[in-house]
Amino acid sequence: MKAIVAKRVDSGHPDTSEIHDLAEAAGYTVVGEVTQSRKADPALQLGEGKAEELADRVAATGATTVIFDNRLGPYQTYNLGQLLPEGVEVIDRFTLILEIFGQRAQTRKAQLQVELAELRYELPRAEAKTSLAKREEHPGFMGLGEYDESREQDIKSQISRIRDELERIEQTEEQRRERRRDSGFDLVALAGYTNAGKSTLLRQLADDLAVEENEDLHPDLDPTAESEDDLFTTLGTTTRRADIEPRNVLVTDTVGFISDLPHWLVESFKSTLDSVYRADLVLLVVDVSEEIDEIHEKLVTSHDTLYERNEAPIVTVLNKIDRIDEEELAEKREALSALAPNPVAVSAREGTNVDALLDRIDRELPDWEEERLVLPMTDDTMSLVSWIHDNANVEDVTYGDEDVLVSFEARPAVISQARSRASELQTASAESA
Repeated sequence: MKAIVAKRVDSGHPDTSEIHDLAEAAGYTVVGEVTQSRKADPALQLGEGKAEELADRVAATGATTVIFDNRLGPYQTYNLGQLLPEGVEVIDRFTLILEIFGQRAQTRKAQLQVELAELRYELPRAEAKTSLAKREEHPGFMGLGEYDESREQDIKSQISRIRDELERIEQTEEQRRERRRDSGFDLVALAGYTNAGKSTLLRQLADDLAVEENEDLHPDLDPTAESEDDLFTTLGTTTRRADIEPRNVLVTDTVGFISDLPHWLVESFKSTLDSVYRADLVLLVVDVSEEIDEIHEKLVTSHDTLYERNEAPIVTVLNKIDRIDEEELAEKREALSALAPNPVAVSAREGTNVDALLDRIDRELPDWEEERLVLPMTDDTMSLVSWIHDNANVEDVTYGDEDVLVSFEARPAVISQARSRASELQTASAESA
């Protein structure tokens, strides 16, 4: 699919690198671009002369799609379609993002979030269509389609239905997270912008054991994190077990942030970000090879998003240090010190400093507590001792004639559960005596 990208900015030089990446991620071959620096034209987004230049470029290259790195209203989309060669599709940045999301959605949760985002994108257009049709008192005004007032209500009903189903899925996932915590797992989430290297870092942090985040929702989902140099590779969540002895740590990779997303689109995917908000520790991964101003802007936006609902500590990971020299790394560390006061610099691709990051994760996670339990010798005692071995770091087990002394350290939740089970053993032992 051949595409021309177009972008207008109020002033300065239009940067089209990201829209190029987005287009290629969606499967388009970009064969040209048209940019302009001026105030938006209400009818065409671009000025009339530049819009005609766009039409000529489309005709010359044989492009079938024009992708605007701007938000287009229904009126602008229609006018551009009239100006371009017949059959050429006009989409904007947000339509393109939704297209990518739709291609990458594998799980039921991801598919619902895509559908929700599409409906929220369509709703104001349906409302505009209704308003314009009423005002002009005839259907099909400006090529916006037949007037159908029921479409608005249908969209709102579908949005409500999807929200209800997403809430049920999130309740199931929250129960799973709590079961993991009760079993002694620390939960670590990877956050950051697309292409920062989160999935590659997950591979470095994790051992061979993969944990299917959506195991009872989409059984055939491949739980292995991809590491492609591509946008939106990870749309759902991928959870793997990290190798941080003696802890049991689960690391979850989530959908990447992207710049200039409207509020309605972020809201549509907020349930995916719940795995970040509910974590014990967040690793905020940034691409340190990017320009310092871009890194700074992304860190500010990420902090605004994370601190809105997140209470866990955040560790900034400066990834891709293999792409810059030590002098540039030192300069960027200093420039970012206010936002990232004590970052960990790594190369996920080459494995550089991953051990240092694992040590940092261990230090930042909640401290374990020490405990000594005296268990009566019963038929069920060895089952509890085995459970403690699985969920804690056992320092010593001493077997006596009538009891077992277990010394261990573990998460507070595990210790609480071990005490409860020990109390049940003691009660059962006393009753049988």
